[in-house]
Amino acid sequence: MWMRGGTSKGLYFLKSDIPADIDKRGAFLLSVFGSPDKLQINGVGGGNPLASKVAIVSKSKRPNIDVDYLFLQVAVDNYVVSSTQNCGNILAGIGPFALERGLIKPEKDRTKIRIFMENSEQVAISTVETPNRNLTYEGHTYIDGVTLPSAPISLEFLDIEGSLCGELLPSGSTKDEVDGYSLTMIDNGMPCVIIEADQLGLIGNETRDELEKNSVLRDKLESLRLKCGKIMNLGVVKEKTIPKMTIISKPLSKGMINTRTFIPHKCHQSIGVFGAISVATACLLEGTPANNLAVIPGGEKKICSIEHPSGQMQVSVELRNKKIKSTAILRTARKLFDGLVFPDQNNLKAS
Repeated sequence: MWMRGGTSKGLYFLKSDIPADIDKRGAFLLSVFGSPDKLQINGVGGGNPLASKVAIVSKSKRPNIDVDYLFLQVAVDNYVVSSTQNCGNILAGIGPFALERGLIKPEKDRTKIRIFMENSEQVAISTVETPNRNLTYEGHTYIDGVTLPSAPISLEFLDIEGSLCGELLPSGSTKDEVDGYSLTMIDNGMPCVIIEADQLGLIGNETRDELEKNSVLRDKLESLRLKCGKIMNLGVVKEKTIPKMTIISKPLSKGMINTRTFIPHKCHQSIGVFGAISVATACLLEGTPANNLAVIPGGEKKICSIEHPSGQMQVSVELRNKKIKSTAILRTARKLFDGLVFPDQNNLKAS
C-alpha cells in the first residue's frame, strides 16, 4: 500500500509479503524504488528521501502490543537500505494500515493502537479516528507541509530517550565543542546535532535551495556529522542517515525555535517527527544553545512549535518535576494506492 504518512510518502508492506532475508529484502526494495538514481525513474520513488521510505508491519506477539513496525530508508542515489532510525511521519500511517489489513479490529469512535518500533525497541500509541467502527481519512486537521486537511492521528511516545545512542545526551553534556563549534548532541527519539545558524555564517531564514547550493556549508556539516557520530555512540556514520544536522535560530513566526535540518545531506522541506521532539527537548534543557534562543511557553504541559521551511510542527511535552514525562504529536495520513508493485528482475540479478 502506498500511503502518505505525515509529510512523507512510503510503501507499507505486511512482513509476510516481502523477502525475510535482509540482503534479498534490500535488493528488492532498491529495485522497486528505482535506486540508485537521483530521479528513481525506473521505480516508484520520487527522487527525494521523503518519498523513498518503507514500513514493514506485522501483528505483534509481544504482550500489550498490537503491531510491530520496522522502518527502512531507501537511499535515492546509493545502494543503501538503512534501518538505523525511526520515522515518525511514516509511523502516522501504521495505525490506518493495520486497520486496512485487518491486523486489528476498529473500536467505536477512536481506536488506540500500541506500536512496537523495532528500530529503537520502543513503544508509540497511535489514536486513529474510526467513527462507527469505520476507518476514515477525512477530517479537518491541517499539518504544515500538506496542502489539504485529513483526520487527526495522535502519536504519543513512551520512554524514547536515547533511542539509538543509549542516552539522551550521549556525550554527557548539554553543550560540546567540536572543531571550534558549540553544539548539542541529543537523542530523544532521533539522534540530532543541533548548532546555531550564526556559527555557520547563516541568518536562519535561508531557503532549502540556498542551503543545498552552499557547498562550503554542506562540507562543514558533513565533517561535524562524522565526528559527532562517533561521540554519540553511533560509530562510523558515513553510510548512515543519522545523526541529523539541525541548524537553529530565533523564531521567525511566533514559534519556539526556527530550524533547518539536513537528512543528512539534503535539506528537509519541513522537519521529522522525532527530530522535532529532540529539538523541543534541547530547547527545554538548561545549558543548551537552543535553550538560550528559544521562546519557551509556560506551564508543565507545553505546546512547543518548531518552525521549519514549510511552517511549524507542534510538539506536546508534559513535564513533571522539570523532567519530561511524555511527548505527543498530531499528524495525518492518507491511503494513496493499494495494489501490486513489480521489481526489475534485471536489477535483482545484478545485485
